[in-house]
Amino acid sequence: MFENRLRKLWGRGHATVNGWLSIPSSFSAEIMAAAGFDSLTIDLQHGVVDYAEAVRMLQAMGASGVTPMARAPWLDAGAIMKILDAGAHGVICPMINCRADAERLVSYCRYPPAGARSYGPTRANVAIGPDYAKTANDEVLCVAMIETAQAMDNLDEIVATPGLDGVYIGPADLALGVTNGEMAPAMDHEDEELVGAIKRILQAAKGAGIHAGIHCASPSYAARMIDWGFDFVSISSDARLLAAAAGDVVARIRDPGVQSGGGGESKSGY
Repeated sequence: MFENRLRKLWGRGHATVNGWLSIPSSFSAEIMAAAGFDSLTIDLQHGVVDYAEAVRMLQAMGASGVTPMARAPWLDAGAIMKILDAGAHGVICPMINCRADAERLVSYCRYPPAGARSYGPTRANVAIGPDYAKTANDEVLCVAMIETAQAMDNLDEIVATPGLDGVYIGPADLALGVTNGEMAPAMDHEDEELVGAIKRILQAAKGAGIHAGIHCASPSYAARMIDWGFDFVSISSDARLLAAAAGDVVARIRDPGVQSGGGGESKSGY
């Protein structure tokens, strides 16, 4: 029987920690799956992962018990349905700007009569089980990214969309959108205007009875977001964690007095 572990954890009141996969490698996905994350999200938007490699990454995660998720490249029916057919337990979709966008997203994630998803769970039937079609509508997670000024204007309508499980903050695009391009794209915001926008999204989601997630650069900021009430926090990405750790090792060899950078503290955004 298909049971989405994130839903179970959230139902018990637990916040969850998500890892981000942008490297097209089943081995790096396997390594990340062994690290203790609650879920891992394959980035099909800005990562360098194609569909065939995404399937291999899902297979590599299979033995770990981690919940496999995917960020869709766009609000595209074919791309969303296909990654769900491959066995992703949920989809995070970028650039959801209005209620109509959110309704389309929900329809792509749900079989009739709840939506318009086409039937053909080729790998999902194998990886999740032959009863997949009976339980998918209740278990697949459908999450909309809030990251533009238009989405902020339509926030209350978006979070009220029937069938939407949660919203997810893309801090880099949110910075561009809220400040009309005056602020550089980044994560871990301390700016008053951006902090206000983040809190507004969180409150709107909670008020609508859905979940809220956010992408973070550092563990300390992610822990803070959990304290604020976020259910779902992502930390950096496999590529950035690798780059930070490698750079730290080289710096400490060249200058033994250099303190560890802590990995994943980059302010670059997603």
